[in-house]
Amino acid sequence: MQNKKFYPWLVVGMLWVVALLNYLDRQMLSTMQPYMKINIAELNVAANFGRLMAVFLWIYAFLSPVSGIIADRLNRKWLIVGSLFVWSGVTMAMGYAGSFNQLYFLRAVMGVSEAFYIPAALALIADYHESKTRSLAVALHTTGFYLGQALGGFGATIAAVSSWQFTFQSFGLAGLAYSLVLMFFLREKKGYHIDASQKITLKLEFTQALRGVGLLLGNITFWVILFYFSAPSVPGWATKSWLPTLFANTLGMPMENAGPLSTITLAAASFIGVLIGGTLSDRWVQKNLKGRIYTGVIGLALTLPALFLLGFGTSIFPVFAGAVCFGMGFGMFDANNMPILCQFVSPRYRATGYGLLNLAGVSAGAFVTKILGQSVDAGHLGRDFAFLGIVIVIAIILQLTVLKPKTANMTT
Repeated sequence: MQNKKFYPWLVVGMLWVVALLNYLDRQMLSTMQPYMKINIAELNVAANFGRLMAVFLWIYAFLSPVSGIIADRLNRKWLIVGSLFVWSGVTMAMGYAGSFNQLYFLRAVMGVSEAFYIPAALALIADYHESKTRSLAVALHTTGFYLGQALGGFGATIAAVSSWQFTFQSFGLAGLAYSLVLMFFLREKKGYHIDASQKITLKLEFTQALRGVGLLLGNITFWVILFYFSAPSVPGWATKSWLPTLFANTLGMPMENAGPLSTITLAAASFIGVLIGGTLSDRWVQKNLKGRIYTGVIGLALTLPALFLLGFGTSIFPVFAGAVCFGMGFGMFDANNMPILCQFVSPRYRATGYGLLNLAGVSAGAFVTKILGQSVDAGHLGRDFAFLGIVIVIAIILQLTVLKPKTANMTT
């Protein structure tokens, strides 16, 4: 089956389901707070909820480079399967949590397990798809994240008719079952050769890891990509964690309505944006090596008015328009992160590179998630949302002036 022409797209399809579960399991928590705080009193304080969201992001961030290094050296199939199995088990266990400390611990473990998925998955997709289909393949995979984010908004809806415990338990069980499917049908494909004649030792692995990280961090272009990736992650993670709360507070609606409305709006717009960005980028790069970069810039530019509308809108139209504009722009940006990285980094270090991008991006997201938790308590959430546009402007300027690719696909 692996030699069939359709198999690279089958890989995208199989990983699409994993991507959906990846975001669904992490997103549900953001909309089920009103139901969970009945049983867990600490969640009545928004800052504590911010801590719960942030611990996932900090651990996820700092383990992302480690997971990327491991993915570049070992079999990515089993990293993906193992990651899905563990975080699904954690999701199921959250349905049995009875205290804030238990939730905090489980959320931390989820950060560990989910960190091993994205660098391995995107590097695997990049090896299965050459430059002519790479952005579209990444885009299609990314739609799984958006749908998972949208379905996560229904966590509150399901909890309202059953319980928050049942919601966690059900989705956790679904992920455990799907990990068995991947065991049988997913196959590895390295875009480079690993010398198997060398005896594997801790010293050798550590040396190889340092060499890869050193090559990446010794390149000024990679630092620009690092900032380009992390800057939009600040408002990106802010919307994922706090948009349901912003909708509920601004529009005066209950969370069981605000949760699905906000996440579906954002996810649907992102779905459209990522497909436009993926298709446009694959065509543009065939005519201009900066085509992927220009596509990403267009996406980032769309998020600027969106943040203003989300931050200062007082009725459903500007807030809804802001969510749509932000989703489309972020989708166009999201479709091109790994493809742009592939123009500057060889296949041997792409998972490592993406792991470092995750470290920068998610660390920024964790920081702003905690800060916005304090903004909720102080009543400044909308204003602080709007101020996040400053880093977007800096990212656009650096991207246009510094990134100058010499090839559509770096091979060595």
